Amino acid sequence: MSGHSKWSKIKRQKQAKDVEKGAIFSKLSRLITLAVTEGGGIPDPDLNVRLRLAVEKAKQYNMPKDNITRAIEKGSGPDKISLKEVRYEAFAPHGVVMLIFAATDNQNRAITEVRNTLERHGGKLGNQGSVAYLFEKRGVLHFDKNQNSQDNILKFAEKIQAIDIDEDENTTTVYFPYENIGKVGNFLDNFKGDAPEVEFIASSSVSLNKEDQNKTIALIEAIEQIDDVQNVYTNAVFTE
Repeated sequence: MSGHSKWSKIKRQKQAKDVEKGAIFSKLSRLITLAVTEGGGIPDPDLNVRLRLAVEKAKQYNMPKDNITRAIEKGSGPDKISLKEVRYEAFAPHGVVMLIFAATDNQNRAITEVRNTLERHGGKLGNQGSVAYLFEKRGVLHFDKNQNSQDNILKFAEKIQAIDIDEDENTTTVYFPYENIGKVGNFLDNFKGDAPEVEFIASSSVSLNKEDQNKTIALIEAIEQIDDVQNVYTNAVFTE
């Protein structure tokens, strides 16, 4: 899974820059509101696992508490908005495929922006089911090696029934069954790490040369700049 780990690292670096610009708060707000609306309108993180994960992620990026409260109210209050999660499946050049998730109140706008962005970069939308079968839904947790012992990480991985473990120079990434994501908090005593996340991991991957990697990253970044888009997953392998 080293390719996926490299992409996770690229995304974390990009998100850190987005935090500096405040650009990530808008997407985090949508993520929280969506978690409320998709969770039956339940505004209590203790009773809504998806909302709890969204709030934990927002806190990880130091999103102000008032922003979090307003985002929850948008999904449950008298002036709530109707956000819907939509999934797009796409083909990019060089055998690259993508799953694109968006949270939108206007599906026509969202699909038009995604389609146009793909086509500008030589890609195209696929039909529902054309790509999704190539991906598996997994829980993911990133641990800073400088703040956590490797023995403790391995013990955590065993308790959470980890599927795979990946490493780079600073981070150990643990992949585990998505069904166990609600149990993560039970095993994180004395750990320092990011909030658990959900990722879709490709069952097979495509290696690219440096030029094609850069073009693929440019495409992904262009898609992520669409306001409605929350996450992009790919089968492309990225090297340093």
